[in-house]
Amino acid sequence: MRPQLRLAILLVLFHSLATAQSPDKAAKIDQLARQYADCCEFTGTVLVTEHDKVIFKSGYGYANREWNIPNTPDVKFRLGSITKQFTSILIMQQVAKGTIKLDGHISDYLPYYHKDIGSRVTITQLLDHTSGIPSYTDDPKFFPDESRNYYAVDNFVGRFCSGDLQFEPGSKFHYDNSGYFILGAILEHVTGKKYEVLLQEKILTPVDMHDTGYDHWPTIILKRASGYSQTFDGIVNAPYLDMALPYAAGSLFSTVEDLYKWDQALYTDELLPADLKQKLFTPNLEDYGFGWVIHSVPKDEPGGGKTLVTHGGGTNGFNTSEVRLVDDHDLIVLFNNTPGANLNDLAKGIRAILYGQEPTPPKRSFLHDLREIAHNQGVDAAIDQYKGMKAANSPKYEYNEGVLNSLGYDLLEKDRVSDAITIFKLNVEEYPKSANVYDSIAEAYAKAGNKQLAIENYKRSLELDPKNQAAIDHLKELEKP
Repeated sequence: MRPQLRLAILLVLFHSLATAQSPDKAAKIDQLARQYADCCEFTGTVLVTEHDKVIFKSGYGYANREWNIPNTPDVKFRLGSITKQFTSILIMQQVAKGTIKLDGHISDYLPYYHKDIGSRVTITQLLDHTSGIPSYTDDPKFFPDESRNYYAVDNFVGRFCSGDLQFEPGSKFHYDNSGYFILGAILEHVTGKKYEVLLQEKILTPVDMHDTGYDHWPTIILKRASGYSQTFDGIVNAPYLDMALPYAAGSLFSTVEDLYKWDQALYTDELLPADLKQKLFTPNLEDYGFGWVIHSVPKDEPGGGKTLVTHGGGTNGFNTSEVRLVDDHDLIVLFNNTPGANLNDLAKGIRAILYGQEPTPPKRSFLHDLREIAHNQGVDAAIDQYKGMKAANSPKYEYNEGVLNSLGYDLLEKDRVSDAITIFKLNVEEYPKSANVYDSIAEAYAKAGNKQLAIENYKRSLELDPKNQAAIDHLKELEKP
């Protein structure tokens, strides 16, 4: 048999096999997503591709609960930090033009920025979160005090993105929304155009992403999902957030279908020359490139050894996940407008299906049950219920530090500080080797005015995780004379 004929037959067989397998995989993905919807309040949209072809897309739950409008793949969700990859492309396009240099400094582009910091921080360090500039979202007072307020871009940079450096630029990784806000300001100063105008001209129109844009609350946006939060009072409308605050770090909306177009464009040189595009996907500290996390799938997981290019996002009432398996041109996009379900676990389950393995079914968090008991019967009753359920060790439930941690913060937000401390104490007993549990109880002690215990617990958190920048910053404040 001629080699060409043999190859043609093999290609036909492969196509027939893939076609036969895709409906089965689609049914399994749908079943898994429904399990997450049933057990874990997943309300959103899903799109999955295999070898560049969409094999599944669907919606679950409601885009608007008040009108019982269902989620469908063309519903628009706030992306949160998935926005950062668009900002990084816009920066690299200017690098290609020579108007921005990766080794250039903030002060080269923003003359008003503090020279002592701006002359030390490079564009690269803003892109890969190694600048040392404090992230405005790390300040626990920021959202309660500022979330409803509009700020012009340069005013915001001057007020919230210009704090003293937390570490020497380039020496550490710390996820930093301030850095990407500054990148947006730099784009506007260099081009003379608004960020959203530049985004439309340089990315959205060329890629034909008609259902993606900058989310302005007053604008009528067809099929825009409402965001919801889970609280003591049940599911409620998420708190209002002025979208001038996330800006170039997190203010875009899109659909799962448009992110498929985006994924496909990234395999071409349509937006960037190949050499500059490669810089986006070259990991630095903590596997972070320019707006993306890049790492190999662990050998014991589905797709072991494959390269994973991914990013998540979260903002009031929304969380999102985008997973690209670039070796096989597979894509998983998950949007959720009632944050609660673990999108990373759902994506991992879908990855298992793509690679012919059985996904791990989700486990229900009993946070919902504990919230209800703490609200109606008190914290002691909630603790008794927690201990009883954990002792029973039902395989249907998930047991981790996040359950008690979330309950503690729910109580803290309700100003039930003493109750919150009680829950955090239990979490410390349950997970004494976790840096996060000490950080949480320290925050509660600080709110209660117990400075000494706050300091002690922040120090304990740092012993377990010396990279806990938030604990470092809080300690500095607490230990000031």
